[in-house]
Amino acid sequence: MHDTPLRAIIVADPRIPKVQVAWERLEPIVRSRKDLIVTGVDEGGLDYTTTKSELVIVIGGDGAILRACRHMGQWQLPILGVNLGRLGFLADLSPTEFCDLLPQIAERQYHILQYLMFECALIRKNGERQVMLGLNEVEVLSGAAMKMIDVQLSIDDVPVTTYSGDGVIISTPVGSTAHNLSAGGPIVRQDLQAFVITPICPHALTMRALVDSADCVYTLEVPDIPDGVHLMVDGQIRLPLNSGDRVDVRRAAVRMQIAKVPGSNYYLNLHRKLNWGGQPNYQSRGGILPPPYDPNKPTT
Repeated sequence: MHDTPLRAIIVADPRIPKVQVAWERLEPIVRSRKDLIVTGVDEGGLDYTTTKSELVIVIGGDGAILRACRHMGQWQLPILGVNLGRLGFLADLSPTEFCDLLPQIAERQYHILQYLMFECALIRKNGERQVMLGLNEVEVLSGAAMKMIDVQLSIDDVPVTTYSGDGVIISTPVGSTAHNLSAGGPIVRQDLQAFVITPICPHALTMRALVDSADCVYTLEVPDIPDGVHLMVDGQIRLPLNSGDRVDVRRAAVRMQIAKVPGSNYYLNLHRKLNWGGQPNYQSRGGILPPPYDPNKPTT
């Protein structure tokens, strides 16, 4: 038993009706507990630098957690996600599971994992610099250009290759199950310190995803950019790219903190979310193999 109640912030986006409905149902249950104090409800404008809370409870999906991480900036607090979305690799508790586990959560019966975050710097040709914090991925996309683009990759200022295709993704291990997975990139365990570089629809069979250290600096450049090419950060920040612009991606000084309840398992979560059903059945119906092919046997 702890002597002091757990102090928590609730993140509930007022622009999403299902989030507000869920919070209206959860709020009486949460506030009825004497061992948990809601210090604030963040609807997008809370200043985290002044809070004394221990936990941030995000109601929504993985996108809501991405926004919360970016909003917290350099003041990252542990996040517990209540999933209202589809997959929910980060927000892995349903509202029912959250209510059932609320006594343990209030008693701080969870452990905190720290995940790699990145800093993405967009350096314009004129020297203007814009820096963004992210958790999932950085993407250079052909987008509205509707044509193949050549994206040059350098690692620690060493030229690596040029990807010709629809674009390039640089993802963290957390982001490896997002657009990276759809583009054919590998699933990387979330606590590893690495980046994954995955070309999108490359126009070469030899172009494959690359995994390298999070201690490196990754640079993307597109020498000749047609109109419509853009930079995307975590699927939420979209900026146009012009010829002469450069994108640098490196490890951020802070890490995302996620609160995991007892029984949470990464591979079990993958099995459940991605519907990994086990071994395929190679037998024919009834377990009897068909007869061998006879080229002299007439067909009907």
